[in-house]
Amino acid sequence: MTTTPDSAHPPLRRRLRVALERALSSTGQLEDEALVRQAVDSGATPIGEAQPRQSVTVRGALVAVTLSPRRTSRWLEADLTDGTGMLRLIWMGRRGVAGITPGRRLVVHGRIGVEHGRRVMYNPVYELVAA
Repeated sequence: MTTTPDSAHPPLRRRLRVALERALSSTGQLEDEALVRQAVDSGATPIGEAQPRQSVTVRGALVAVTLSPRRTSRWLEADLTDGTGMLRLIWMGRRGVAGITPGRRLVVHGRIGVEHGRRVMYNPVYELVAA
């Protein structure tokens, strides 16, 4: 019986393909994959699957933190990603929140809302996570 290289070692070929894809992936893609894996492993809801008015726990990394003027008070806003989507976190009436800095990883819990077509969570309960 004659075997071809493809049929002789399919697991090896698959591993080589995966290794090549990872080598050609951008750093951002690899970071997104790691965030998705961490979120799933921790039991968190993927941001991309979170529905409006649903109370969820999500895990991800902060990509931006801004202080936005809103009427008479300031709101601290932060964008959280887990590789499946983006969630805007808003702390109303706050000029700062301990530990909330770009690049920081955290777990947040709260109710999902939608503002201007974006997922938002107001005054979430949060836990800082080691990288």
